[in-house]
Amino acid sequence: MTLSLRSLPGLLISALVALVLALFIAYPIGAVLVESFVISGPMPPAALKAVTSAALDAVPAAEREALVQRWTASATEAEKVEATAAAFTLAGAAVAWDRKAAYSEQSAAITAALKALPEAERAAVEDNLAVAHIMLHKRTALAFKVKEALGPEGFDALRNGTDDRWGLDHYLKVFEEPYLRAAALNSLMLAALSVAFTVTLAFALAYGINAGAIPWPSLTRVVLLMPLVAPPVLIATATIMLFGRRGLVTHTLLDEGLGLIDADQTNLYGLFGVVLAQTLSFVPAALIVFDNSLRKQDGRIDEAAAGLGAGPLRSFLQVTLPMAWPGIKRAVVLVFILSLTDFGNPMVLGRDTPVLAGVVYDEITAYRNTPLAAALCMWLLIPSLLLYLGLEAFGRRKSYAGTAGARAELPVPPMVRAGLTLTAGVVAGLIFAVYGTMALGAVTRVWGTDWSLTLGYFTGAGVDVGLAGSGYGSSERGLGLVWDSVRLAGLAGPIGGLFAVIIAYVVERLRPPGAHLIMFLALVPAILPGIVFGIGYIVAFNVPFGIPALSLTGTSAILVINILFSNLFVGVLAARAALQRLDRSVDEAAESLGAGLIARFFRVTLPMLRPALLLGMLYVFIDGLTTLSSVIFLVSGNHKLASVAIFNHATSGDYGYAAAKSLALLGFALAAMGLVWLVENRKPGLCRAAPRARPIDPALVTP
Repeated sequence: MTLSLRSLPGLLISALVALVLALFIAYPIGAVLVESFVISGPMPPAALKAVTSAALDAVPAAEREALVQRWTASATEAEKVEATAAAFTLAGAAVAWDRKAAYSEQSAAITAALKALPEAERAAVEDNLAVAHIMLHKRTALAFKVKEALGPEGFDALRNGTDDRWGLDHYLKVFEEPYLRAAALNSLMLAALSVAFTVTLAFALAYGINAGAIPWPSLTRVVLLMPLVAPPVLIATATIMLFGRRGLVTHTLLDEGLGLIDADQTNLYGLFGVVLAQTLSFVPAALIVFDNSLRKQDGRIDEAAAGLGAGPLRSFLQVTLPMAWPGIKRAVVLVFILSLTDFGNPMVLGRDTPVLAGVVYDEITAYRNTPLAAALCMWLLIPSLLLYLGLEAFGRRKSYAGTAGARAELPVPPMVRAGLTLTAGVVAGLIFAVYGTMALGAVTRVWGTDWSLTLGYFTGAGVDVGLAGSGYGSSERGLGLVWDSVRLAGLAGPIGGLFAVIIAYVVERLRPPGAHLIMFLALVPAILPGIVFGIGYIVAFNVPFGIPALSLTGTSAILVINILFSNLFVGVLAARAALQRLDRSVDEAAESLGAGLIARFFRVTLPMLRPALLLGMLYVFIDGLTTLSSVIFLVSGNHKLASVAIFNHATSGDYGYAAAKSLALLGFALAAMGLVWLVENRKPGLCRAAPRARPIDPALVTP
């Protein structure tokens, strides 16, 4: 391809888009991978000896010998024992005495061990004795003495006695440490159970909706998708408030009211409660996959099967299920990833059931151990990748082809219809119970104890009960953090929506070299867990490229950027699909009238892509309000988000504050959806998609 002045603006814009995606998507993910192999720890004895010897060489020769003699002469018995053991190691001799014995006993054993050594080995031990003592006990004094000669890096290396190296140590800890091994097994078991329940339930609901077995299918679909806009751990918190130790059902009704159970013993804390919360949380995502798959199936295939004598069960097993196999694979992988990387529900409901995602959270927030957390994140990706490859290999020789058509007119058996309707009703009832519980909890003084009403959870004064009444956690009272979340999400939404359209325009219209790579980078956050993306931003932008002045850690900018780029893919997909339906001649006509690239984009293309722009903005905004898995690692004392505060309230038992913030976030999300709907339904004529150009009929052309 030859470069011309006409194509230069497009190439520059394409290069800029690729650079931005590489910086804020590829760079953080690569940083996580690199960090997982970094081993920070004490230097090996040989390396520590080399560093110490180099520092001693920086001391003037006349002073060095006197300094070494003075330091070795002042050694205590304990220091002599430690130094001698290190000298044995440096000389390659085995330490044969009991290192756990008293120092007086070790001193006697050392004398015997030295006499037992061959002459050459004994001389090597004695030669290393002085440097061993200095590297163990006088290293800091030596570092400060020759600080100017060593430089900053050499000074830190000698003083701390630690270094960074590459290795698989953090990956192997999953097999070596019982706690991590148990967490990994729990994660896999929980993911398997969630897949079994969620995929089965979502497929049944999608089948019932598309087969006409569930009444009011459109309304049912809307109700079942409501958890998509739910604030974080809303379902887990509501589950505790209903079925926990002080739950409305378990404690108030079944324990105190009817005396049937002991709520302290019979409740939903544990594995079953986590599975229930994850199932209700992940059903909407799986339902979208199945709804899209089943809606495209041609009903004439089922009618043909019935015409050949197949009954309802045989038709379902041999026609419907095989045709839905691609959707089943996608749903299984999706739910597996969501469950494997979920730490909110297990931490709220399954406090005695550690999972790897929860360990990652602890390693980052409590211990700042980013290398181990990065390695565990990589472990979270490996089972999902293996599952995906396994499902793709299963049945890969089969093809699944069909055309969208009308729904089959075959009647669904009454028992099946009743069962699907009851299932949909139970799930819808649980969803309404979740939202109703949160609404009631937001105005209840003390859940499970004092049922009097209050609006204190919505105010900065709060409710004077428990630790909260003593002023503990007062900075997270009221709705101040909700406004902060709205402000940051409101900033990320428009920028994200516009940038998504720009990416789609570059890929679909400009088509620069590497367009497929640009599209791939934009879609990477869709297939990676948010927890990986969050840790990537910690590692990548703490001191980016080794320049402290560029650090974004602890700022609101890192929150906005993370929210923006982790949800960019929805707007990109929507805008690209819209561009594929628009006729290129519109853009070419504007160019022939003298409009430049920027003018064509903003005055011609962007107005016609307004639905995609609004969808991208809405998705980024709503996810910015409700996201937890990535931003929880990025908040700071000065920049907090309501979603993180809700999680903290839920884990500490402050359900009133969690409920109040959840309702406020839900209200803003619904308001944003309503605003987008109003804007979308007031389309000017220019915003309607231009039809594709049709060839001219020669018969209509007069000579």
